[in-house]
Amino acid sequence: MKEKLVNLIQESIRKNWDNKAMTNYGGDSITFSGMAEKILLLHTQFEEAEVQQGDKIALVGKNSINWTVVYLATVTYGAVVVPILPDFKPSDIHHIVNHSDAILLYSADNIFENLESNQMEKVRFTFSLNDFSLLHADNPRKTEAFRESVNSGIQKKLDNLTGAAVFQLPSIGNDSLAVFSYTSGTTGFTKGVMITHNNLAANLIYANNNMPLQSGDDIVSFLPLAHAYGCAFEFLWPFTIGAHITFLTKTPSPQIILKAFKEIRPRLILAVPLIMEKIYKKQILPALGKSSIKLMLKLPLLSTVIENKIKKKLTDSFGGNFHEIVIGGAPLSSEVEDFLHRIKFPFSIGYGMTECAPLISYASWNKTKLRSAGKPVDCLEIKIDSPDPCNEAGEILLRGENVMQGYYKNPEATQAALEPDGWMHTGDLGLIDSDNFVFIKGRSKSMILGPSGQNIYPEEIEARYNNLPFVQESLVTEKNNKLIILIYPDHETADKKGLNDEDLKKVFEEHRRFLNQNMPTYMGVSAVRIFSEEFEKTPKKSIKRFLYANV
Repeated sequence: MKEKLVNLIQESIRKNWDNKAMTNYGGDSITFSGMAEKILLLHTQFEEAEVQQGDKIALVGKNSINWTVVYLATVTYGAVVVPILPDFKPSDIHHIVNHSDAILLYSADNIFENLESNQMEKVRFTFSLNDFSLLHADNPRKTEAFRESVNSGIQKKLDNLTGAAVFQLPSIGNDSLAVFSYTSGTTGFTKGVMITHNNLAANLIYANNNMPLQSGDDIVSFLPLAHAYGCAFEFLWPFTIGAHITFLTKTPSPQIILKAFKEIRPRLILAVPLIMEKIYKKQILPALGKSSIKLMLKLPLLSTVIENKIKKKLTDSFGGNFHEIVIGGAPLSSEVEDFLHRIKFPFSIGYGMTECAPLISYASWNKTKLRSAGKPVDCLEIKIDSPDPCNEAGEILLRGENVMQGYYKNPEATQAALEPDGWMHTGDLGLIDSDNFVFIKGRSKSMILGPSGQNIYPEEIEARYNNLPFVQESLVTEKNNKLIILIYPDHETADKKGLNDEDLKKVFEEHRRFLNQNMPTYMGVSAVRIFSEEFEKTPKKSIKRFLYANV
């Protein structure tokens, strides 16, 4: 059992009382003492709404200061927070609120406008995420009395809050549930991952001991907080060590993200592969393709000069003040990884999943190995279900303090994932070498069995297609024992070059023939299909493969 999560939160607030805690990009800021006051306000709302420890409180909206206030207030009260992605459709939100048995809902106003309160029968009160005002009560006659009671209760709490030393949070054990994390709505089968206080504390303590961030450092939060990766490492951990977090409150494009990096100059950057691959494809590849650059790269001395210039330009684009960029959430293209490694760019690849809240393995950029996802965190055991774990890929199994309690109201899924002795099935395939570095080979669910029994990992084929001209993203599927590649084109670049759909078909057919000549026969793609829309993705930007299995 790790140090209590609530104690980590309380001590950070006390220690950093007068320091700036958070900023909404281009908007308001708040100190740690201001966070304390807002947490007490919500605790008062909980008390007046008769919330008990273990009750569920749903939360939906974009990243913001107030989003984190609801999260912190809920877990420090002993209730369970149910973060919901703001991109979900109203029917999905209704479904998750009902499935989680949430009795309170905090919602962004623009999202609440499209919800039907009568379809969320257990919700007693709905509050605005914009200002914490009451939006709806299950019994309208309660409304005015509720407001008066909250106003009276919070005033008493604030009168007694004379300084950091007297700020006190309830004592909540680390075995208590903290979060129900839903990574899909009704489009997949419902799985609410049950995360405990100890699961979160284990992640935070590991990060504090192994990752480069300190009190007072700046960090930019742009990954969705409703997902475990962004929540743990762009919010909870920085907050508990006294860092200053800036939230990109709108849906961030790569341009907005890079603009914020240049202004804020963060000390640590978390990213998903999609961001790095777009920068590589849009900014670096065009420069490398120039004939003069190609010639200089063949000359050892000049190639070093060119690569150093590219590294500096890339470093400056991220603000030029960071220790490293940690990439996670999905596989990184091997071409991009090789290039970043060659120019000695300070990046590291981690591995995690929601069920581990989320970190499984990591190593700093100057200690990791190419193609690896680092070493297992110190609070987890990892084993590979393979007779030769160093050379033959098998399913990755985990056991330890990071591992979830199970899936809420889904005993079948829980039983399938968790063995009686505590080992959890990840569904991921990997290797682990003699130095304890983990190498991810793919998802067991996405692995395709070749015609002669070969293991085909579609991610490896997709990575090659994704780095070719006019390909925005791709997806490999299997039909009648043949591999088909679905391609969503890079329309912006195609339009600039004056290419229409018929031209793109010819280009992609040339890509197919070229790559088939450079891959093993059993990995050869039989046909290309152009897809008209971006593939639907999970919060961590992995394609939802099950939606395209029969396309």
